[in-house]
Amino acid sequence: MPAAVGAAVALILTLAACGGSTEDANPAQTPETTTSAPETTASAGQVDQAHNDADTMFAQMMIVHHEGAIEMADLAVEKAASQEVRTLAEGISAAQGPEIEQMTSWLVAWGEDTTPSGGMDHTGHGGMDMEGMSQEEAMAELEGLSGTEFDRRFLELMIAHHQGAVEMAQTQLVDGENPQALELAQQIIDDQQAEISDMEGMLASL
Repeated sequence: MPAAVGAAVALILTLAACGGSTEDANPAQTPETTTSAPETTASAGQVDQAHNDADTMFAQMMIVHHEGAIEMADLAVEKAASQEVRTLAEGISAAQGPEIEQMTSWLVAWGEDTTPSGGMDHTGHGGMDMEGMSQEEAMAELEGLSGTEFDRRFLELMIAHHQGAVEMAQTQLVDGENPQALELAQQIIDDQQAEISDMEGMLASL
């Protein structure tokens, strides 16, 4: 009997020890299972409010300028004889549409008008002409052309159009304040100078 009692006591103690170790292990695992992922940066997608008149004018005028480029590019997608020119036009439209949305969001957040105070729109460009032609005049000329003649004239006018955007962006880098607008200005310079080089190559091959 004593031996049996001893064995029972030993069994009880063993079970108690096991139970205790299980309960002790759970809290130790809790920090690992409840570790949270890093929080998303609060400023992501937000508009930097710091801006001056140059930032406002840059955004307002570049929106109109981009709208003109998209109008020309969409026409080229329909009419260009060369697949290379159509692909270029598709790329211009795809890139500049989101930039228009971005700049519009800045102006709204800044409490500024989304169009210049002079009332410039995409049919006039308010001095942002191409070889002495307004947006309206350039579109009228392009609509009257076809085949290789269309491709050549589209490239010539779009090169001039891009050069205007580069000049506007360079002015923004000198006069602007808003870091997001300055970053976009540099991006426009880089992207459009590269496209100018591509278009000059296409012209040489026509």
